Amino acid sequence: MLDHVSITVSDIAAAERFYDAIMKVLDVVKVGRRDDWLGYGERARPAYPDRVYLSIRKGAKPEEALGRHWCFEAKWRTQVDAFWDAGIAAGGTDDGAPGLRDYHTSCYAAFLRDPDGNRIEAVCHHAV
Repeated sequence: MLDHVSITVSDIAAAERFYDAIMKVLDVVKVGRRDDWLGYGERARPAYPDRVYLSIRKGAKPEEALGRHWCFEAKWRTQVDAFWDAGIAAGGTDDGAPGLRDYHTSCYAAFLRDPDGNRIEAVCHHAV
């Protein structure tokens, strides 16, 4: 459904520590870095239309928006746990520890706030 997503951060260095850590445990490759931008994942191309790309862009500190968040797929529940642990260790804050959620019987997710307060989630939909 999504081709790419951009997240605004005010401190690119703090964001880089955080997003490098959580993307590594989710097996998402870092594809670039500039003083005002970080890229993760792979851009879609005619031969690879199903790829997804994440762009982290420097800008003004984002306004609080409780309903806005970005959710990343995890292959296993252990990746959700590792996402949360890595995010906390890299300057994120807890917004919901890893655990089962009410969406369906196998929904296992964790929520973090990045250093700018953006809401980030990792979810695994597998039963184990």
